[in-house]
Amino acid sequence: MIRLTETVKHLLIINVLVFVAAFFVFPGIPGNNPLFEFLKNFQEEGALYYPGSKFFHWYQLVTHMFLHGNFSHLFFNMFALYMFGSALEARWGRNKFLLFYFFAGLGGAVFQILSWQFGLMGMSPMEQQMFLNTPFRVIGASGAVFGVLAGFGMLYPNAELMLLFPPIPIKAKYFVAIYALIEIVMGFGNFNTGVAHLAHIGGLVFGIILILYWRKRS
Repeated sequence: MIRLTETVKHLLIINVLVFVAAFFVFPGIPGNNPLFEFLKNFQEEGALYYPGSKFFHWYQLVTHMFLHGNFSHLFFNMFALYMFGSALEARWGRNKFLLFYFFAGLGGAVFQILSWQFGLMGMSPMEQQMFLNTPFRVIGASGAVFGVLAGFGMLYPNAELMLLFPPIPIKAKYFVAIYALIEIVMGFGNFNTGVAHLAHIGGLVFGIILILYWRKRS
């Protein structure tokens, strides 16, 4: 049984509470003042949009990490955070783990924004204007969670994980490498899956960079 550490537990609780509030509590708030309108539409207002569009606000760089599109999206992110995050927090402590978590999440946002930017470069002026006026958005803790996954693979490379499909053991370093390869193929391939694979890659890359930086300093 994995020992659930305090910070990971608090992140799990916050994500679940935000999910419930955004779908079931905030939409029913009466009144029409600016704060209430923001909360009613928090699922859209807190998502991450391209910075050049009229939908973007600076706080979305953080708020998008606590929003999820449906229960399965929430469940798999939180399950991965529970599985791998507690080991990192137990080794690093609360502050260092939180820094790592949000740094990886920011990496996911940066890669997603860059993917939008490169997409815009290949568009005509009319297509660019249509893009900027369309609310393309990204939500989820996946960038931060993929950073945690990369961190676990680097700190505990030989830890054995049991896959569900197929039910075979695999070392963490191979699991992370295979997962990263799949995300790279899906992210750069012409696959219209509706999943922000490049944000996942960004979380992995930023997580690896921060750990390498810490290793170099120590």
